[in-house]
Amino acid sequence: MQLIFEALASPVRRKILAYVAHTELNAGEIAARFDMSKPSISQHLQLLEHAGLVTSEKRGKYVYYRQVPDTLATTLTGFVQDICPIGAPIRRESKDLSLAPKVRQASED
Repeated sequence: MQLIFEALASPVRRKILAYVAHTELNAGEIAARFDMSKPSISQHLQLLEHAGLVTSEKRGKYVYYRQVPDTLATTLTGFVQDICPIGAPIRRESKDLSLAPKVRQASED
């Protein structure tokens, strides 16, 4: 439980969770949404994964991240993000991305 609270204490990690709330993104796609180095984003992703809030899957040269569904922490985080002025637009973007996965997949090929 302590790891979850530590993970949720960071605004960057909360934003990452919002980005992967409805879709999966690779590490580069996540990093492109922040003004920080890729190694810093990687550390945030590792902490989120260690806390059990996201899961990763390596496919080819990319590592994809998605939110772990149906946990109390993700449910509460989602609720807070839905009413948050910063998190709500990010979650909407995530949902929009989830509705068009074939377009994204075609651009990667």
